[in-house]
Amino acid sequence: MLVHAGKLGSRVAETLVKSAAERKTSFVSALIAAGSVSAADLAHTLAGALALPVLDLSAVDAERLPRNVIDNKLVNQYQVVVLGKRGNRLFIGGADPTDQEAVERIKFATQLSPEWVVVEYDKLAKMLAASGSSASDVIESLAVGDFDFDVTDEASEQESNDVTSEVEDAPVVRFLQKMLIDAINARASDLHFEPYEYHYRVRFRVDGELREITQPPIAIKDKLASRIKVISRMDIAEKRVPQDGRMKLKFGNRAIDFRVSTLPTLFGEKIVIRILDPSSAKLGIDALGYEKIEKDRLLNAIQRPYGMVLVTGPTGSGKTVSLYTCLNILNQPGVNISTVEDPAEINLPGVNQVNVNDKAGTTFSVALKAFLRQDPDIIMVGEIRDLETADIAIKAAQTGHLVMSTLHTNDAPGTLTRLLNMGVAPFNIASSVLLVTAQRLARRLCETCKTTVEYPRDALKKAGFAEADLDGSWKPYKAVGCASCSNGYKGRVGIYQVMPITEGMQRIILAEGSALDIQHEANKNGVRDLRQAGLAKVRVGVTTLEEIITVTNE
Repeated sequence: MLVHAGKLGSRVAETLVKSAAERKTSFVSALIAAGSVSAADLAHTLAGALALPVLDLSAVDAERLPRNVIDNKLVNQYQVVVLGKRGNRLFIGGADPTDQEAVERIKFATQLSPEWVVVEYDKLAKMLAASGSSASDVIESLAVGDFDFDVTDEASEQESNDVTSEVEDAPVVRFLQKMLIDAINARASDLHFEPYEYHYRVRFRVDGELREITQPPIAIKDKLASRIKVISRMDIAEKRVPQDGRMKLKFGNRAIDFRVSTLPTLFGEKIVIRILDPSSAKLGIDALGYEKIEKDRLLNAIQRPYGMVLVTGPTGSGKTVSLYTCLNILNQPGVNISTVEDPAEINLPGVNQVNVNDKAGTTFSVALKAFLRQDPDIIMVGEIRDLETADIAIKAAQTGHLVMSTLHTNDAPGTLTRLLNMGVAPFNIASSVLLVTAQRLARRLCETCKTTVEYPRDALKKAGFAEADLDGSWKPYKAVGCASCSNGYKGRVGIYQVMPITEGMQRIILAEGSALDIQHEANKNGVRDLRQAGLAKVRVGVTTLEEIITVTNE
């Protein structure tokens, strides 16, 4: 056809046919590769000679084309794309409509009648490459290399063996391993696997910020979800309700726990994996960012024989690490420590840890009642959520036990009024609470690239600096960014408001005073609010003014 149309010389045509046969490629691909005929010329010549329609693929949204109608192997082998389906007719886009073998194979596989639509070869190749028609190939390219990475889940031996034999070498498994390794190396706290209508994305939360890492083919979403569920001991068949699970991975010499949560969304299950690194609880109190006076107040409170210490802040503000750090200090052979959490995030040897299980009836209050019959010295409650838990915890603090817990409030003074609002009697709060600490996490400046910056004096005063602070003895820094950090930041530092309960505060609580009254009393006792604690970090060049303004209220 091409020779008769004057588009190709007969000798050139013969040479191309021979070379295509030798290389085991199609004549069309050899023709385009040699540059003998342009893809557009080829498409229009064939369409005219065979009386077939021509379609410009650049005007087609690949995401809206039917998926999974033809097996990926056939798509790659014959270089075709499914354009649509009407009744028992299947419209196939391809550059070589004379390929009868492709027609027969597709007809047999789909039990439909294929009809050709001619498309340009170069645009077709581009679409097939971009659409991830071979999900395995794309993942293979993402997850290259061998890892010294053991998966140790708690599933039964039989299930473990079945999974290993079937999918241990599958690209999906290696892709998941690579994502987990990358997340650990990037110091990420969470991984998000998110399915949408036309794409699938993976994001990491690093230093409190979510960032997109990759967009694997959407075809892998179900396989990836199933793999994560298998090693997290979840129900693979259940996709309609949220599930929670855990998995443990050996990464070099470290064993790292992961908390896994699935959530059914419109287009599949979103999976969030929280990385629980036990080493974070062993950093020591100095590494967390406490100033000396704040550290002394906290250590003094947790060394007391009985009473209650409360840690407050929003989700992801480091409350758990602070509590575990305190438990590590108190964890001695002569002390009985019991904790109830939802769930226990970090395993601490020497500490009796209990998971909340609402289905089985093990709630915070039930576990607390049991603890009081277990001869405890120190009790840690993961979170005080209701009046019953608060009452039992306060009674435990009054009967000779040190109780530590968390609450979701914005600052330390607000915590005491929150307990009042929950229905706890004022005299119980005043007599049992020893100390309340509120905290936030701010991104730490990279020591390699941070540089000083000039701010207008008015801007610094508006941010909260006193006139005495602006004496010129220090300069604020700004984030720059270099190869060893992320946008000028590397790691995070804690900002703390540590408020011991004084006699003055106890009187305010008994009079059912407001959080503002308690705040004024705390200021008189030299307790800095979160903004002032953050500004102190700006003065010593640990973080930036912008970061402190972002994470704290005025």
